[in-house]
Amino acid sequence: MQQSYWERVVAGGFRLPQGAALDELTIELVTMLGDPDPHVREDIAHSVLQAWVREGVYDELLIGLGDGLAVGLRKGLGEEGTPSVLRRSYSASILAEVIARDNVTHGLHPTAVLTWADQAVGWFLGERDLRGWTPSQGWANAVAHGADVLGALSASRHLGADELRVLLDVVAERLGTRTPYRFSAGEGQRLAYATMSILHRDLVAIEALENWLERLAQAWQDDSPPPAPGAAARENTLDYVRSLHLQLLLGVQGTPAQDTASSVKAMPSVRSDLLIALQAALRGSARWLYRQP
Repeated sequence: MQQSYWERVVAGGFRLPQGAALDELTIELVTMLGDPDPHVREDIAHSVLQAWVREGVYDELLIGLGDGLAVGLRKGLGEEGTPSVLRRSYSASILAEVIARDNVTHGLHPTAVLTWADQAVGWFLGERDLRGWTPSQGWANAVAHGADVLGALSASRHLGADELRVLLDVVAERLGTRTPYRFSAGEGQRLAYATMSILHRDLVAIEALENWLERLAQAWQDDSPPPAPGAAARENTLDYVRSLHLQLLLGVQGTPAQDTASSVKAMPSVRSDLLIALQAALRGSARWLYRQP
């Protein structure tokens, strides 16, 4: 289709054109998720797919759409500094929408969601292009979009305590992997918000969370201020832990794991104990700065 066709769809409130072949339109839109032009990628392809998923256009076709998006996660995986990250990142973003839709409609078999979970985790941990903003192509945002997938998965009825602990380990491994990229596009907040969704499920015991937090704290235990040049993973992990502490302290507008009918959500049952553990970890990150209890 010509770009003008999609401009009319957007201008018309994202209504599905009459007589259109949805499968053909979807193939084109999914391909457009990798377009280097941010207008085509974000304002058209991403916006149309997001609207159609949320409005139920794909309710009978979610499995096919999700499978197609999962293919996009593997396109050029391992490359760094190339446009291929756009297809992977924006495929992840729409896959998060597909999973979130199933969290509302409860129409998918567990096998589909768990397969996507494996594929999404494999992509997220294997992704090497962690740029947020690119000067010529706009937002790449693989980490932020990966966080959105984890958040949608954490709300899924198909994932139990074991799977949620795996998601926490994925967060720790992603943050702990050496990288030259210093996150500056809110990635820590997005990862923390996904973690809040896990915590709101109230399925992971405080003992497991404390052990997980100790793993995160390994990022700074051997460092003294100022951090060594290029210690991006250390600072990315600290930003994440700070964001998680603040979100847990203040509370967040409903996480995906909560009833979306309510805008104010109850706190996780582990809140008090986890806050103590988070504060201890943060004090340990800068003993020269924080008063010790």
